[in-house]
Amino acid sequence: MSFLTKLIAALADIWSTSGFAALSIGHVIMIAVSFVLIYLAIRKGFEPLLLLPIAFGIFLVNLPLTGLMDPPQAGGTGGLLYYLFQGVHLEIFPPLIFLGVGAMTDFGPLIAAPSSLLMGAGAQFGVYFAFIVALLLGFTPQEASSIGIIGGADGPTSIFLSSKLAPHLIGPIAVAAYSYMALVPLIQPPIMKLMTTPEERTVKMDQLRQVSKLEKIVFPLIVTVIIALLLPSIASLIGMLMLGNLFRESGVVERLSDTAQNAMINIVTIFLGLTVGATANAEIFLQPETLKLIAIGLIAFSFSTFGGLLIGKIMYRVTGGKINPLIGSAGVSAVPMAARVSQVVGQQENPSNFLLMHAMGPNVAGVIGTSVAAGVLLTLFGH
Repeated sequence: MSFLTKLIAALADIWSTSGFAALSIGHVIMIAVSFVLIYLAIRKGFEPLLLLPIAFGIFLVNLPLTGLMDPPQAGGTGGLLYYLFQGVHLEIFPPLIFLGVGAMTDFGPLIAAPSSLLMGAGAQFGVYFAFIVALLLGFTPQEASSIGIIGGADGPTSIFLSSKLAPHLIGPIAVAAYSYMALVPLIQPPIMKLMTTPEERTVKMDQLRQVSKLEKIVFPLIVTVIIALLLPSIASLIGMLMLGNLFRESGVVERLSDTAQNAMINIVTIFLGLTVGATANAEIFLQPETLKLIAIGLIAFSFSTFGGLLIGKIMYRVTGGKINPLIGSAGVSAVPMAARVSQVVGQQENPSNFLLMHAMGPNVAGVIGTSVAAGVLLTLFGH
């Protein structure tokens, strides 16, 4: 056999065992999707802290034969992302994210305006609407519950609930929930403008009252007692959220608060985003049921925005025009993204309008509301 023949045979052997030979149309489609998400994260700035690691996880897992998500074989080890994913599978990452969110969140606007709870509750409408739609389309109650919770735009809660009720759907649900969270600035404004009039969008709201330190310290304790006793199944989420907030408001553990707000949540976000994206391989993701799930999730999120705005409009009428209904859209639990969108849309109508702090009330109420919705669904269908 000539040298040239051997060389060609060797190159053919290398090609046949390479990822290029195993690349399918599905892989190419998912890689293209990851590039679109990377573009949106970098060029458009759509919550890059979430979208960039998710997109890169999608990109990595759809490069064939890398084995990054392979479970360990007898006498061997698994892929890197498989081990990192255990933080999702074992329900470790979601409560840790909530610890960081609690440390970053000021519940003062909610305490100062308790009526914000109504808008946070109204924004859960999409969760239950999507639950019914999913049931009608043939999903089980457990699967429908996990799909519906996407409407709350709360990634950690979506992961937490689906890991308990529908672990086989945790990948698509997590990708959908975090993607919709990141795309809040794209999805919500058209719905907000459709639901409100120019007159309503220009409403200026009175400054919120000053909330005392004692109120801020007592609040997380009371909320934890009420929700953890009423819905014990979500005690880990609510407990970590309120512990983080207590770190923030106590004023005596600045180092713990700083770590929770920065180093810890950044590390967990990298691992969570990367491994959530890595669940979106073409073989699982490009299935009719999965695509149906993602579509229902978008409907859920849209109707949650609609529900919050509807309550906002009702409160606008009841208060004689003192509440800008735009803040109702912040009732989804994408903190603080949804509140920022309320601010941006409000300022487009009236540049002197400042709705951010008012929108933070419904926004943090939405975090609690989505957790409660998850607890209700878990209590009903978790046995």
